[in-house]
Amino acid sequence: MRSDLDFALLRSFAAELKSRRTELGISQEQLALRAEVNRTFVGKIETGKNQPTLAVIYRLSEGLECELSELLTSVIKRYRKEVKYLPKAKS
Repeated sequence: MRSDLDFALLRSFAAELKSRRTELGISQEQLALRAEVNRTFVGKIETGKNQPTLAVIYRLSEGLECELSELLTSVIKRYRKEVKYLPKAKS
């Protein structure tokens, strides 16, 4: 079972992916073609329903015209903001 932190990281990646894609003005279909994945897969990633592999994340970063490190840095920033507001686990 995934923890709240796992879900928070997945949501952060999904939000960053969608944000960068819309900033570029490209559709899910266009990003999918650039990253050599299925459009529905991109949609499922953007809604947090699919967890991409590192190889797919790399191809998505290429499709978004950014460095992998830049994409992941932005995801981590979003993640850290979100986890500040998660309830603390009971010990």
